[in-house]
Amino acid sequence: MQLLCHLNPRLLHRKAVGLACLVRGMGLVLSLFITAALAQVPGVAAPDKLLAEVGHWVQQTQQLEASQFSFAPLDSRVQLQTCDRALVMDTPFAARETVRVRCLGNPSWQLYLRVLLKPGVAPGLVAPNAPASAATTGANSATAAAAVGPTRRVVVANQTLRAGSIASRDLLREVDVPAQGVELQAVSAIREVENSELVRDVQAGTPLRSFDVRRAVVVKQGQLVLLTVGQGNGFSITARVEALQDGKIGDQIRLKNPDSGRLLTGIVTGPNAARGL
Repeated sequence: MQLLCHLNPRLLHRKAVGLACLVRGMGLVLSLFITAALAQVPGVAAPDKLLAEVGHWVQQTQQLEASQFSFAPLDSRVQLQTCDRALVMDTPFAARETVRVRCLGNPSWQLYLRVLLKPGVAPGLVAPNAPASAATTGANSATAAAAVGPTRRVVVANQTLRAGSIASRDLLREVDVPAQGVELQAVSAIREVENSELVRDVQAGTPLRSFDVRRAVVVKQGQLVLLTVGQGNGFSITARVEALQDGKIGDQIRLKNPDSGRLLTGIVTGPNAARGL
């Protein structure tokens, strides 16, 4: 490589001139080296580049055209980081609309993307755990083994659930996923968390864990509650009564008949619902 160096009239000594040329030359070489190194980073960090790479993978594994699907918008709080190696992609859940993107290098991270199919479009008949395009042969073998190995039922969110929202049945579903890698605290049945309050954000398709929820106040003081008495004894009577205190599912609370003024006691069984003692 030839480097041009303009002589500076103030530099009268040849050694000084040579040193100046060398410093400038080293700066140029260093700049070119850094530029080339950045261009060779296999991972992607820009959102548009990430979506393009995942989109290409979805086309290959689900037999779709680019015009037949899109992705749900990324959470604005997600900070993408460049991966020092090729990204690994798979569909870890039975429902294939959730794509997991992982960086197995440094830093290690993972991201879930939701595929939105256009009306009338169905994904192709491809194994739900199709190997990632950038995975090695060993990783492909592990993925294939997971697809036929033991499974475990988990509860996942149908959409992104925000902290403070109530986990109602229509927002959740039960799916069977490869047991390997599933956390021990993953919830296995909707009934275990139904009507609970989310304590943190949960992304669509992400298994719900027991510590993601807490018992929620489903009956509030002053509201009317549907009280059921005698259920399980061959008959039942229901009446609208007033709650005299807040209550969570399983709590015993005081109630009042608004017509007679009689005080009652009931156990909270759901939103604005209680069972008489």
